[in-house]
Amino acid sequence: MSQSRALLPHKALVPRAFFIVSYLTPEEVTQMGQACQGRHQARDELLILTLFQTGLRISEALSITPRKIGSFADGAVLHIDGKGQKPRLVACPEPLAHRLKSYAFDRQLGLDDRLFQINRKRGWQIIKEAAERAGINKKVYPHLLRHSDAIERLRQTGNPRALQLHLGHTSPLMTMRYLATLTAEDALRIQQEVKF
Repeated sequence: MSQSRALLPHKALVPRAFFIVSYLTPEEVTQMGQACQGRHQARDELLILTLFQTGLRISEALSITPRKIGSFADGAVLHIDGKGQKPRLVACPEPLAHRLKSYAFDRQLGLDDRLFQINRKRGWQIIKEAAERAGINKKVYPHLLRHSDAIERLRQTGNPRALQLHLGHTSPLMTMRYLATLTAEDALRIQQEVKF
């Protein structure tokens, strides 16, 4: 009996896997980036784009240095030390990698200097202020951009296992909530087509 229980996932993980996840659309993220103002406008917009286009946690994004921007096959990657200091490679769109490198070059950063020289609290403030200025009526916080990246990647690739590795999730159940969100949205669209 105890052996069969060990095969089942922890009871707290199962319901969480079927939660509908809130997220931002690519258009909303663009609006947030365009709403950035002030002398740190370039940094703030780049932080928002980095969180959305890579799905990094805020702490992971704030640890990016020029040395961590690399390549794999024909694409750009980020070398990230994730939760529990587990290393992983994260796909990074080529235009974003170019912007990160240009940003570091323009500011004459060393290979091991952090690109975003702010703390987590300031990161939260930047994202919240950009969302307010963009007129987004959702609760916006750094992890919401991670959810948004996950939804967009799953929508385009349809590959939950690749998404799990990209996000650094140890359990596939963590990734299944994004699939559940897309499935629920598709089901609603199908049901809305029913004519009475």
